[in-house]
Amino acid sequence: MNIGITGTGSYIPSVITKNEDFLEHHFLDTNGSNFEYDNHVIIEKFQAITGITERRYAPSELKTSDLGFLASEKAIEDAGIDREELDYIIFAHNFGDLTPGKIQGDTLPSLATRVKHLLQIKNPKCVAYDMIFGCPGWVEGVIQASAFIQSGLAKKCLVIGGETLSRVVDEHDRDSMIYSDGAGAVILEANAPSGKMLAHGSETHANGEAYYLFFDKTYKNEGCADTRYIKMHGRKIYEFACTHVPNALKQCLDASGAKIEDVKKIFIHQANEKMDEAIIKRFYRLYGQAVPEDIMPMSIHKLGNSSVATVPTLFDLVRKGELPPHKISKGDVILFASVGAGMNINAIAYSV
Repeated sequence: MNIGITGTGSYIPSVITKNEDFLEHHFLDTNGSNFEYDNHVIIEKFQAITGITERRYAPSELKTSDLGFLASEKAIEDAGIDREELDYIIFAHNFGDLTPGKIQGDTLPSLATRVKHLLQIKNPKCVAYDMIFGCPGWVEGVIQASAFIQSGLAKKCLVIGGETLSRVVDEHDRDSMIYSDGAGAVILEANAPSGKMLAHGSETHANGEAYYLFFDKTYKNEGCADTRYIKMHGRKIYEFACTHVPNALKQCLDASGAKIEDVKKIFIHQANEKMDEAIIKRFYRLYGQAVPEDIMPMSIHKLGNSSVATVPTLFDLVRKGELPPHKISKGDVILFASVGAGMNINAIAYSV
């Protein structure tokens, strides 16, 4: 059975925040002390490592579910389907709907249910649920939707990845500059005219790695003790990703039956430019080859790290020719891959 992506859509917020906008921030070390160097140096080092020059934040009136809805509308229109025929809506996120100024995320009801409501879908057989799987959540949602279709339980699925990370960052943490907002969505269908899921794989590493990403208080000693923010052990994540993701990609590609020479694009989670480059270099090294030119599209420079939204947003941009020189054509073999909180890893081999 051909299980293909027949439609894509994304919502890229309009609010642009550049690196220089952080020059007046009071960044603190993990113990609450001041850094020895000023923000110009902090930002310069940050940009050299991550590749980020600016990122997008959602306007205050839009929540994560709203971003997911806007991306979904575009994906449904692109696929040309009747939304009432959707069997599943899977929404990958990590923090629910976040309202600026409030200290709690809202997941009651689920974000997938909220999107179904906003889409005005009346069919009760359209099942809506959320996926909490760290940054690899959207990829995992696609894997689950594919399984539903393969088993005969579904014919059409909507898979969304969305996040408003700008509302869960500690302004005193220099890592806060990494995170951004956005949403991407795809429609998967049985017996699609083009496109085919070739292979996939997922892993959870929780024996010592579970808390590489975690929730904790602000670095400001006088800050609110009841508010928690996204925190990470950056070096440990970097080493983990560079060690495990290349092998996961190889296992997935080998299982697909395709050859390394067949791969035209790799859509990897936009977490950190240097890390992604190292992952892909090590992946090709496993085959004794150098990395081909333009194999890895990147959006992190202008869009930042929007967690689960990075891969579907990036795919939508390339698929629609909005990220030159990158493009994909019918029959191309591509790879999706992600790594994040859990620590979770996954990959998909797909023929366009």
